[in-house]
Amino acid sequence: MKLLLKNGRIIEPSQKKDFVSDILIVNGIIEKIGSNISEEKIDQTIELNGKIVAPGFIDMHVHLREPGFEYKETIESGCSAAATGGFTAVCCMPNTNPPIDEASVVNWIVERSKHVDGGIIDVYPIAAITKNREGKELSPMMELVDAGAVGFSDDGACVENAEVMRRAMEYSTMIKKPIIQHPEDISLSKGGVMNEGFVSTSLGMQPIPSIAESIIIARDVQLAEYTQAQYHAAHVSSGKSVEIIRTAKKKSKQVTCEVTPHHFTLTDEDVRSFDTNTKMNPPLRNQDDVEALKEGLKDGTIDVIATDHAPHSFDEKQVEFMVAPFGIVGLETAIGLAYTELVKTGYLDIYQLIEKYSVNPRRILHLLPISIIEGEKANLTILDPDFEWVVDIQKFKSKSKNSPFHGHKLFGKAFAIINNGRIHFVD
Repeated sequence: MKLLLKNGRIIEPSQKKDFVSDILIVNGIIEKIGSNISEEKIDQTIELNGKIVAPGFIDMHVHLREPGFEYKETIESGCSAAATGGFTAVCCMPNTNPPIDEASVVNWIVERSKHVDGGIIDVYPIAAITKNREGKELSPMMELVDAGAVGFSDDGACVENAEVMRRAMEYSTMIKKPIIQHPEDISLSKGGVMNEGFVSTSLGMQPIPSIAESIIIARDVQLAEYTQAQYHAAHVSSGKSVEIIRTAKKKSKQVTCEVTPHHFTLTDEDVRSFDTNTKMNPPLRNQDDVEALKEGLKDGTIDVIATDHAPHSFDEKQVEFMVAPFGIVGLETAIGLAYTELVKTGYLDIYQLIEKYSVNPRRILHLLPISIIEGEKANLTILDPDFEWVVDIQKFKSKSKNSPFHGHKLFGKAFAIINNGRIHFVD
């Protein structure tokens, strides 16, 4: 198949490229890049009119829920949501049933994903650090890597035992894969449902103090320094955590972290609505924390924007706030929120945004970088930065609709993705 993209603005931050050109793609391979490409027997020509062509975006923190919780999400519906959101790849977290703590589960997920919509979305499993994610006994890490795991996390559960975390880090140095921690001291957060502060006090809600997160990160960066391991803090939410990571980065390039769009967009004031879609873990923090997260993104302390896409059924969320499960979906709003909250406001430029959605996640996970050059596979996210739209959860491709952003007006959206010889148009 011959596909011709006309007049796209090609941006590749790692190569410092930013220019307008045509791209000819033949059977999934970039055959030619240049002005006014003229070719016979083109199967499809797409006029981009200056839309941004970027290396394919990857979300390194997604809950696909399969196997075990298919009523929330499946690999098929999650990949559909990813494609609509503008991602060509996702990393699925191990809190499934059974958990991703055996090679057979990794193999099953990888093979299953290849048969979803022609395999347009690359699915990379994140395996459990410990067996059954219980924080007690290490998983067979080497076998899991051989099966295709690209990192390790007990996400949804913190590895609280320092000795277990040390051993996991030591093993990870041999297989050169990151340890991705869900930083939460349960002794401080147990029973909590929202950020500790003025709002939790006024609402009479059981709190989760921000130190429950930062105290684990402080411990872990010391363990990482001691073991020389690669450490990544998931869904960082507090200013203190950003401060600790900023200091750690001055000593080691092995420490990285991510932030979610909802944590740099909303605050604990939004919980006053008692909308259970404002309940997530870590919880929405205060305005000072939000500003600290944005500054961390701006100065490079925060490497990655990831969604922590966490689908739940309508019935699960349609209960009292105190008993509702944590988490929201995020794949289909991620680019719009980031562009609106960060690029439109001047915290990031478009190059930094692409780095945090494409370049940095692949570097952290030791995946091959994407190059928009002749002879390389076409793995592309095409963005329309001027597109203005209103979030409508009923149009989500995700099986679940648990989002607090219904009705929000956003700027910037994916126009299409191209990967593995396939093209998907968002609208």
